[in-house]
Amino acid sequence: MKRFLTHWFTVAVALAAAGWILPGVTVRSLPALAVAALVLGFLNAIVRPVLLILTLPITLLTLGLFYLVLNGLLFMLAAAVVPGFEVRSLGWAVLGSLVVSVVSWFVGIWDEEELV
Repeated sequence: MKRFLTHWFTVAVALAAAGWILPGVTVRSLPALAVAALVLGFLNAIVRPVLLILTLPITLLTLGLFYLVLNGLLFMLAAAVVPGFEVRSLGWAVLGSLVVSVVSWFVGIWDEEELV
């Protein structure tokens, strides 16, 4: 449970950073941020593995670049499901997913389990 809460909080911080840095990504409230982090975590855990298998041929043809588009599409799907979390376009969604990935990685460095 602690690991889940830590991961959820990390994604929430990363989404807040994306909303602050990128003008095309908007988070209107703290509850919207919390729900968006939960939905994005669910999509990444359940939906993304299935989509990765289904889109493997195009991902190989584009030398992995389609993976960025797939992350952007999942980011847009989370925005479509959560009121108060908005993304203007696929381009902003791809940039938002990149910001979330980088910030999550950076915050994850400081996870106490990795430091010990």
